[in-house]
Amino acid sequence: MRKEKQLLLDDIKDKIDESNAFILTRYNSMTPDLSAEFRNTLRESGGSYSVVKKRVLIKAAEAGGVTLDLSELQGHIAVVFAGEDPIPTTKALYAFAKNKEKTLEVLAGQFEGRLCKAEDVKAISQLPTKDEMRSQFIGLLEAPMTQTLSVMEALLTGVMHCLENKSQKETIE
Repeated sequence: MRKEKQLLLDDIKDKIDESNAFILTRYNSMTPDLSAEFRNTLRESGGSYSVVKKRVLIKAAEAGGVTLDLSELQGHIAVVFAGEDPIPTTKALYAFAKNKEKTLEVLAGQFEGRLCKAEDVKAISQLPTKDEMRSQFIGLLEAPMTQTLSVMEALLTGVMHCLENKSQKETIE
């Protein structure tokens, strides 16, 4: 193998090993401006985007312990690598694909060592992010305390209103 191809293979293998998840995409009519816009969108979400030759991708994936089928990888292939949290990256990918119809198509992905189909990747993109889940969990913990406080406050104000009404009634008589 030539030195350049070996460097590319090592680079892709390192990205597969370092990322928590990656998504295989097929791209059509991706202009340089669109590609730069997409890369910037992914960078903001903690991901990256690489256009890769199929054979190099398959060899790098096999070296990383992932088996890919060449027959499923038709057309121009690119890989989206996710950082720490793959959910924002998948959300950014689907948002871009929705805005730029027929530019990107998700083929498959790997999340936490498990190979997923395109439908699974779409379902993963609809999950809440870690920050959203944390805020939902805190709201869940906070709700009973808030409701208990509201009930206690209502009891105290109810007693106060009764005493106030009784005092006004006595002054009228």
